[in-house]
Amino acid sequence: MGVELKSRPEWETTDSLDELTQLAQTAGAEVVGTGRQRLDAPVSATFIGKGKAEEFAAQCTADAVDTVIFDDELGPNQSRNLEKVFACKILDRTELILDIFARRARTREGKLQVELAQLQHLLPRLTRFWTHLSRQSGGIGMRGGEGESQLESDRRKVQERIEKISGELGKVRQQRLTQRAGRQRTQWPLASIVGYTNAGKSTLLNSLTGAEVLAEDKLFATLDPTTRRLRLPTNQNVLLSDTVGFIRKLPHKLVESFKATLEEVVNADLLVHVVDLSHPKVEEQIVAVDEVLREIGAAEKPVLMVFNKVDRFEGRERLNAFQEKFPTNSVGVSAKTRAGFDELLGHLGTMLRPIRELVELAVPHESSAVIAKLHAVGQVVERDYTGAQARFTARVAPHLMHEFERFVVGKGKRK
Repeated sequence: MGVELKSRPEWETTDSLDELTQLAQTAGAEVVGTGRQRLDAPVSATFIGKGKAEEFAAQCTADAVDTVIFDDELGPNQSRNLEKVFACKILDRTELILDIFARRARTREGKLQVELAQLQHLLPRLTRFWTHLSRQSGGIGMRGGEGESQLESDRRKVQERIEKISGELGKVRQQRLTQRAGRQRTQWPLASIVGYTNAGKSTLLNSLTGAEVLAEDKLFATLDPTTRRLRLPTNQNVLLSDTVGFIRKLPHKLVESFKATLEEVVNADLLVHVVDLSHPKVEEQIVAVDEVLREIGAAEKPVLMVFNKVDRFEGRERLNAFQEKFPTNSVGVSAKTRAGFDELLGHLGTMLRPIRELVELAVPHESSAVIAKLHAVGQVVERDYTGAQARFTARVAPHLMHEFERFVVGKGKRK
């Protein structure tokens, strides 16, 4: 059920309701129909008009509907009033997404983040569950005289649980800082894969690194972040991190709860924005991802646009049209067939290239371990094995220069 605001184009409501259908199906629901009403603004008491609500309620009774899902976040009073009209369970978009996240979370961190968001959403809505507000009996040592209401007791318990989870997530954040410090000691740059949910982020990570992240044709197939090492053709080691998919109208509470996870995005050296080129609303999805990036403070990060699923098209017309809009750093790939991966790896190597010394080295032939090390960690541009010593022109990261310093016979420009 959605409201088509007169200030918005009709396609926006249609597309949002289509996405809500996908979300409901992801949660295991069987969708029997959709409804909408065109309004200047949502009605304060029932979100849609009361007459329209009664009309839809009769239809729901006839179709034996047990749940009605609204496409926007409902206020506590709106939910309560709608439940009286429809006489069945009322959910809003936020509650549906939280339910999907609760089903999909696998790690303890993910489960804590989802529970925190659920409790923060529940707290102002507790009156829906306690209409009678029966009083507990008071007694000696009991605060509140006649006793606290059940509502007040539950609010206190929920608030205590929120505080406890927040504390535990604070520890998680500290652990991530420790892990990040360990990564920084390796001097490996971090690239975070971001994008709209179901754009193919996990498939791309799996194809590039051999990771075994769940990749399904469903919204929010994976929630918990995965970081893997990727070795580029230039002998660079970089870290690739997969993140939770973004979506339009992503609940703010969820963004807040997942900040420990989304810090991987904020601290990344590069954002790899994966876009489903086959989706009819590509531009709207790009805008939705950019909005979430702004909300978490990552809007200024360098971005590589990766237009995925090119295998679904015969020619390059659609890809060319979008690459014209992002002419500097964009590439077309198929995460499924690995088409375009050479160009993608080339872009990653260029955009993640650290400042490296271009040096000339003369290494005795018997120092085979040094030669092997140079090929393992440096980018060898030229090599010459004739003569008494093997000579190399190579780019070497500054933090590794000490291993080759005694063999350096000349230096070029940093690049």
